[in-house]
This record gives sequence, structure tokens and C-alpha cells, in this order.
Amino acid sequence: MGISEDTKPNPQSDAYEGEEMVEATGLRQRNIPNSSNGESDDQALTVEQAFESKPIPGWREQLTFRAFFVAFFLAVLFSVIVMKLSLTTGIIPSLNVAAGLLGFFFTRMWTVALEKWGMLKQPFTRQENTVIQTAVVAAYGLAFSGGFGNYLFAMSSRVAEQATEANDPRDIKDPKLSWMIGFMFLVSFIGLFALVPLRKIMIIDYKLIYPSGTATAYLINGFHTPEGAKLAMKQVKLLGKFFAGTFLWGFFQWFYTGGDDCGFLYFPTLGLKAYNNRFYFDFSPTYVGVGMICPYIVNISVLLGGILSWGLMWPLINNKKGEWYSASLSNTSLHGLQGYKVFISVALILGDGLYNFVKVLSHTFLSLYSAWKIKSKLPITDDAGNVVFAETISFDDKRRIEHFLKGQIPKKFALGGYVCLAIISIVTLPHIFKPLKWYYILVAYLFAPILAFCNAYGCGLTDWSLISTYGKLAIFTIGAWAGKGDGGVLAGLAACGVMMTIVATAADLMQDFKTGYLTLASPRSMFVSQIIGTAMGCVISPCVFWLFYKAFSDLGLSGSEYPVPYGIVFRNMAILGVDGFGSLPHNCLKLCIGFFFAGFFINLLRDLVPKKVSQFIPIPMAMAIPFYLGPYFAIDMCVGSLILFIWEKINKLQADQFGPAVASGMICGDGLWTLPQSILALAKVNPPICMKFLSRKMNVKVDNFISSL
Repeated sequence: MGISEDTKPNPQSDAYEGEEMVEATGLRQRNIPNSSNGESDDQALTVEQAFESKPIPGWREQLTFRAFFVAFFLAVLFSVIVMKLSLTTGIIPSLNVAAGLLGFFFTRMWTVALEKWGMLKQPFTRQENTVIQTAVVAAYGLAFSGGFGNYLFAMSSRVAEQATEANDPRDIKDPKLSWMIGFMFLVSFIGLFALVPLRKIMIIDYKLIYPSGTATAYLINGFHTPEGAKLAMKQVKLLGKFFAGTFLWGFFQWFYTGGDDCGFLYFPTLGLKAYNNRFYFDFSPTYVGVGMICPYIVNISVLLGGILSWGLMWPLINNKKGEWYSASLSNTSLHGLQGYKVFISVALILGDGLYNFVKVLSHTFLSLYSAWKIKSKLPITDDAGNVVFAETISFDDKRRIEHFLKGQIPKKFALGGYVCLAIISIVTLPHIFKPLKWYYILVAYLFAPILAFCNAYGCGLTDWSLISTYGKLAIFTIGAWAGKGDGGVLAGLAACGVMMTIVATAADLMQDFKTGYLTLASPRSMFVSQIIGTAMGCVISPCVFWLFYKAFSDLGLSGSEYPVPYGIVFRNMAILGVDGFGSLPHNCLKLCIGFFFAGFFINLLRDLVPKKVSQFIPIPMAMAIPFYLGPYFAIDMCVGSLILFIWEKINKLQADQFGPAVASGMICGDGLWTLPQSILALAKVNPPICMKFLSRKMNVKVDNFISSL
């Protein structure tokens, strides 16, 4: 998948735009050498010869009950993890390896047990493994693209109360489980129909790479060889150890959180002065694991952004209190220091996003033009649907093309599905969001296939899924169209959700088609598994978010365990789109312009200089993440990078093979602990101990106060 972005959800990130930043930084591509198959590029060319003797099940046989049973429980697990990441920092690493690995392991255990009892009717195939992977990624992808950590939560009164602008009831819609599930079902499926007719063009004719889809296919192909299965079992064993260890560590930490700012999360590891500026190691296995998966430059960029903002800029701007902004303003006012934190980070994100948007779009059009010029050399089909090869191709490619073209999905079905779902959405969405008029949605759906194509094509070339960039376009255009007096903020955020889900699911489906193409999974089974996975996500993701929302009363508040940083960022983008620059505090516009162009030109510099130099130039969007949150999680991520760096120096092969499994185990174990933690919070079961750290002077005052009682 995309994350998330961004990212993801293959990374998928929003703050790197969940799916966007992580993908834009090539995080997913770290998984390519670790496909578990141990094959070189030359060996990969003959992979179909290795599987030639094995029968290929029909598309209906690939859609088994056990596949979706396993996919459902993995979807719940990964939705919890992605939701936690979305609600904390928005950095969503690629979890494709973990999803594929665990899907293989659990189904393999299922079939081995049935085989021992003599009850196995259908062997476990790589096609079925692909179906599981597709359904899981489609389901947990909605935990990010569903907007629970950005545009959807940005509509709530909890976020609106942190701003002095756009607090009109027409610009606020609080979360409710019923309308969130309904909204997910209305907008999440239409993207699946947008690009289905173009699957042959993008996969076969233009031979798009789709790095994440290719890496996933190599992973799955490798699992189903004897050597790959042995390595996979070792990886799962290691993942399980770290899963159990971090789950127990989360349980242990819980006992010391019996009050505000208590526990290891608030351990002033670098001193109290540094702690007050959010420089500390918070003992989070999740972000240590994320740091092990993310490229080194991402982690360093996040840390540099934290040093620049919380180490230099915010203290200097705070010294201007009373001059640049009123000293009487609250800490959450957007006309005070908070406004600089939010809008400068927004400017840096927009500068980075604009550059990547222009770059991917130009790359897309140039590639399309080049492909059009050599069209006569590409494989084509005759009227009967038989493949006519205009050039010599390998045995693997010939076999893959033949099977890929067998599973035709009628174009009328795709077009009819898109039109029907669009009509349903146009009629029903205005009843959920009153300011979102039907003609706004109509315009969005008219342009959505074009934008979805651009995103899917660019993702196939570069692995960058710029879903948040397209969402921001909708925020600014629809918000400005609706206007300030007619709920423009809510309309812009809702339109953002419509656009993000369409372009995200369209790109994800093409990634899945690429995976299916390389594993000989039928396009029909890919399409059906994507639909079933999306349906799972439409229920699972809102329910998981609702659990967080009800269990943690301070969710979305700055400084809390779950600050939902992109909630306030997206809302203020919508406010900026409706109100213009008049909502910015004094001198903030000048700083925003500077950081906007800095984000643009730093990216340009990264592309112009040689790679040996560009690898040391920080990534602007990664730098923007800690501007609002602080650098504490960057320290965790750098610890993860340090662990991986030392491991690679000691044994690089072992680090490549098992590093992602260790990281995934840490992320999964810590993430799963959130479920029992939420249940305990809902049951009003409070931790028995508060571990808090005080300065020596404050400790003396507390002792004197206690002794006086």
C-alpha cells in the first residue's frame, strides 16, 4: 500500500503524510533486498520455471475462507498499529513485510495442521498468499487514508477548540461511529473502479515497476520455495520474540502511569531543561522499530528539524512575546507561538509537496510521451485477445502476461461501477456534511480519475503516492469555493477525504495488480480481495478509532499521549484556504514564505547534485514533522538507526534478512498493547503508581509541603 502517505500502507506517512513521505523517501524500497527469497536478479528471471510444475488455481480457488479469516485478524492488528502511529506522529512505515510474513506463517500453520490430520483439500499457494497480503493492506490502509489522524479528526470540536478561527457549528462535525462507517463505505470503493480498464496498459504495455508491489511479489515468491520457507520461519520466530518482549514492556510501563505526565514516556533522559523543550528518549519500541525501517536520512532529517525548531526557532520567537504577539494569549492560540509552529510546518510541507507533485507529474508525462513514441514495439493483443509479441521476451514475462490477460475485468463493469458509486455518493454525502454541496462532489468525481491516474502512474515509476497533496488541492479549492460563511472549512476537509481515498485506493489496486502479475494471481482475485479488504477496513478502522477516542479523553490535545498533530495542521490548512493569509500572526507570513521556498529548493538541490552528495541533504517534509510535536520521537528513531547501523557493521547479511522482522515485532508488540490499554481505560482501571520526575528544588518544596500536613 501506499503512508503511509503516506506511506503504505508501503510506507505510507502523512506527516510524511503518512503514506506520502515514507514512500517519497524510498522507505518501501528497503524491503526489496529482503524479499526472503535470497534470489539475485538473474535468478528472478527464471522464477516461473521453478514454479512451472505447480498447478495454478483458478481465480475462485484463490479466494479461500482461510485466506480471509487470517486476513481479518491481521487487518485488526495492523489497523491498531497504523491508527496509533497516525494519532501520535503520523509516520507510517511500510508494514508490507510483516503482513506478508505473518500471512504466510499463520496460513502455513493452518495447512500443516490439516495435512497432518489428513483433512487438507487445497494446498497453500503463492496466489492465496497474495490474496491475504492484498486484503490486509487494503484494510489497514484505511486507518491512514480514512483520515482519522488528519482530515476526519480535524472536523471535530476537540481540534476546533484549539483555534480561535472557524468555530462556527457549520464548520464542526464530531466523530460518531455510525456516520464514519457510512462515510468510509461511500468513498472507499469508488477508487477501485477508476483505473481498472487501464491495468493492461500500466502493467504490461508501459511496464511500470511499482517497487513496493514488486518487492511484495518477490517476498511471496520466495516464501514458497524451500529455502524461502525456512528463512521465513526464522524471521517469524524472531518477530515473535520481539513482539512478546515489547508487549510485556508496554504492560510493565503501564503500572507507572497513574497520573498526568507520569511514566517512562516522560523520562527526562537528557535533563529537565532539554525535557521542557521535548528533547528526551521516551522508551517507545514503536519508534525505535520505525527508525530501523526508515532510511537513515529520514531519521536524521527528523532530528535536524527538531533541533532547528525546538532548539532554536521557538525559543527565539518566544522571546518576542509581547512584541510579535500578545503575551496574554494561551498556549493553544493560533495567534501566538502555536500559530508559528503550525503554519511554518504547513509551509514547509506545502513547499516539499509542490516540488514532488511537479516532479512526479512531469516525470509521468515525459514517460507517457516516450512510451507513446515506441508504442509499435510494445506487446499488443489481437481481436481474439491473443498476445502478439513485437519483441523477444523472457519465459517468465510470457507466462505472466498470458495469465494476467486471462482474468479480464469487463470495462463496462468498471465504468458502470464508478458511475453508480459516484451517483450514490453525490446523493448521500451532503446529508452527512451539510456544507458539502452535491456539485462540489460531482466536480471532484469528474477530476478524480485523472488525478488517480497521475498518482498511480507516478507511484509505478517512483513508488511515491502523493495522496495528501491531492487532498490538499481539494481542501484549498473546495474550501475557497464554499466560502467562509457557508461552512467552507468543513466542506474543504470533507472534499479532501473524498479525493484522498480515491487516489489512494486506485494506486493501491495497481500495486496489487503488479504483485498479482508477478505471482500469477488472477486480476479478478486481486480485485475481489481488494474489495473484501476495503470492506473490512471500512468497519475495522472506524471501530479502532472509536476505541481510542473513547478511551483517551485527551486525544487530540497538544502534549498528550495522542496529540493527533495532523488534525490541527489539516484544519488550519482549511482555515487558510477559506480566510486567506489574514489568519496568520505577525511576521508569520514572511517566515512561511521563506520555509515554503526552502522546502522547494532543498528538494531541487537534492535532485541536482550527485547522489553521493544528495544522500547527506535533509528531506524537508521529514524536517517539518517535529515542528509541531517536538523531537522526542526523532531520538527514538535515531536509536533505531544506530542499532541497525551497528548490526550491519557486525553482520550485514543477517541485518538485511532479520532487521525488518525485528523492527516489525517491536512495532506490532507495542502497538497491540494499545488494545488492552484502551480496554482498561474504558473500564476505569487506573494504574497504581505515578512515576514523575522533579527538579531538586521542586522536590524540596514537595517534601516540605508533605511534612507540613
